[in-house]
Amino acid sequence: MKTRLFHLHALSALHCGTGQSVGVVDLPIAREKATKLPIVPGSSLRGVLRSDVESQSEGDAQTLFGPSRIGGDDESFAGALAIGDACLLTLPVRCLGGIVCYATSPFILNRYARDRRRAGFVAPSVPLPVKLEAAVPQDSVNRVSGKVVLEDLDLTARTDGAAGEWAQHLAKAAHADDEAAREDFSKRFAILPDDAMDFLYETGTEVRARIAIDPNTGTVKQGALWYEENLPSEAILWGVFAISVSLRPNDERSEGDLVATMPKEALLQLGGKAGVGRGLVRFLAPEAVA
Repeated sequence: MKTRLFHLHALSALHCGTGQSVGVVDLPIAREKATKLPIVPGSSLRGVLRSDVESQSEGDAQTLFGPSRIGGDDESFAGALAIGDACLLTLPVRCLGGIVCYATSPFILNRYARDRRRAGFVAPSVPLPVKLEAAVPQDSVNRVSGKVVLEDLDLTARTDGAAGEWAQHLAKAAHADDEAAREDFSKRFAILPDDAMDFLYETGTEVRARIAIDPNTGTVKQGALWYEENLPSEAILWGVFAISVSLRPNDERSEGDLVATMPKEALLQLGGKAGVGRGLVRFLAPEAVA
């Protein structure tokens, strides 16, 4: 069983929530307990992936994900696919120069590089910007008078070759077949100090107010005002998955055979609020390297 990488590219605001909160935001997004990094739970992704594979082949879906119904012990078997949570890789942040900056940090990139190495890929070295500094590519459009100004952060811009390598690297992962999108991503990319990025993924998400209308009066229903948190459109996440040999009775397909049944790119709807246009993502799963 080999580790493989996948990426998620948000095409709209994305709400994979925890159900409720005692804080100011009534419906927060899911986050890792220790790091507070936004995530898309693997359980959410597994369900919509199953639906996508079933639309092509119900048999392949059962082999990968297990039986949809179990009538007895002779009909039970484990699915061949194991898929983990997707973690935030780059966060789009409002920027004084260049409109938006795709921000990440050494902590995030080191975790990502570790997973890439496990999948057999190489990864550039990770620069370590000092406090109040942002590492940017040579052609960055986010600089204004030597500064990168993000929300409430005012950081000194430092041109860094490794930042340029990471910009091209991540642009290729998210936009392999779109040269214009790769160029746009690369010149709006920045690596921030971990403490600055920690501030942004706590405060740089979208919070939207929602209301419910009373059908009898046509006005806001009493007490029906709430706030929802979303990952913004253009956020990129990554995760790992693995596929074993088929465990389905009378199905002797190998790991390689089953990998071929997985979508290499798919348009999915993840999380809640589909009726108001949330959760549209591109699922991208490159081949593993031996």
